[in-house]
Amino acid sequence: MTGQDSSAQPRSESPAHRPALRRELRFPETVAVSIGVMAPTLAMSVTGVAAAQALGRAAPLAFAVAALGVGLVAYGFVRLAGEFSHAGSVYAFVGNTLGPRPGFLAGWALLGTYLVFPPVSIMGVAIFGRAFLDTTGLAPDADWFPLALAAWAVIWVLATRGVRPTTRSLLAFEVVSVCLILVLMGVIYWRLAAGTAPRGQTLSGEVFVLPPGVGVSVLALAAVAGFLAFAGFESAGSLGEESLLPARMIPRAIITAVAFGAVFYVACVVAQTLGFGTDAAGVSAFQHSQAPLGDLAQRYVGTALASLLDLGAALSALGAGLGGVIVAARMMFAFGRDGLASRRLSDVSAATGVPQRALALEMLIALALLTAFRLAGTSALNVFFYLATIGTLSLLVMYVLTNVAAARHLGRRSPGQVVAPAAGVLVAGFVLYHSLWPVPPAPYEFFPYLVLGWLAAGLIITAVIPGFSRKVGDGLDRVAGAGVK
Repeated sequence: MTGQDSSAQPRSESPAHRPALRRELRFPETVAVSIGVMAPTLAMSVTGVAAAQALGRAAPLAFAVAALGVGLVAYGFVRLAGEFSHAGSVYAFVGNTLGPRPGFLAGWALLGTYLVFPPVSIMGVAIFGRAFLDTTGLAPDADWFPLALAAWAVIWVLATRGVRPTTRSLLAFEVVSVCLILVLMGVIYWRLAAGTAPRGQTLSGEVFVLPPGVGVSVLALAAVAGFLAFAGFESAGSLGEESLLPARMIPRAIITAVAFGAVFYVACVVAQTLGFGTDAAGVSAFQHSQAPLGDLAQRYVGTALASLLDLGAALSALGAGLGGVIVAARMMFAFGRDGLASRRLSDVSAATGVPQRALALEMLIALALLTAFRLAGTSALNVFFYLATIGTLSLLVMYVLTNVAAARHLGRRSPGQVVAPAAGVLVAGFVLYHSLWPVPPAPYEFFPYLVLGWLAAGLIITAVIPGFSRKVGDGLDRVAGAGVK
């Protein structure tokens, strides 16, 4: 299930006007989407503190455990992506294994995530862009909205150029931003080894030993924060009709993204923990830092690197926004092609191979969200975390559904193959549960109801569209009939 020809189009369209995504992406461009949506630089700029607050000097353990959990969740995606290649990713993964309605609901949950994730990324650009302008003195206390609008416009322009130039831009942003963190990490490790750290810190294995009184249950809860740093690892699945060899490239891309995240995140949080220090004063400094990478850059190198790291985080967020609109546009394209939404959403530009109407709708929704929050006077950080929470809850629902699908599909072949995806269901379910309980303070306590309403709307759609199951089944069969692996 990977390719697309005239048989994969609605019967009402002539061959000359059929939708046609272009199969042109090589492996580096495919993996760029998964790594880009994970936004490793942005993740390391905001997630390490939560782990330090729970585990103290053992914060790196949270990311090591999270990597194992993500690996279990990713296993189901890897196996299904090796068999079903489709622009709707989980829509096809689950639809081909559990049936049309669960498939649509999985795709609907993913769409809910990627309607809000690009605005989250845009807010990341605005937040770290403001920090860069402030630390350099170029524009202290800049308003976040003009910066967000500029990022929104850049993402739209880059996304309209075609999937290959878009993914290359995304890869370039992430390479630059990650390299900036690697410079800081290298300096920290060098000075620790040489005994010239600011407070006399040295290399130590204490970061992988739980402090006295901290149990495994606390470690498991701390790993939830680490798990969320991997959100988006599955994004390459949306390139099933644009990768050259999707049945091989997409599973490899997902594995590579998770493996890269595991190594980079653990090494980075080790550098942060040791950089602040493993004694009480150092742990406290890490736990209360608003910008740990910037603070460490100031201590170990100077203001120039701290400013560049802010710029790198903004670039990472820009790349995440690009990856997010790729995923959302492909999902809307798939729904439109199968008649589950306006068929205009399946229109593809003859010049670029981009589903332009779907992309435009995604960008207009992002603009509407940003504008609404600006008119409401919401702070940039609150916009970031509000939307990130909503998107993550919907994403976790999709993770559970996809792994249930993988367990059923693989279990038909051998009972032993159920174990890994079943574990993935438990891991994703655990993270989802602890994202809901204990009940978070307002307004976060209301966000689960928004996600529940979105999912309920998806269920209503499956009931009111005439011939829903037939449309989904026929659509998935037509793409499968292309048979390009």
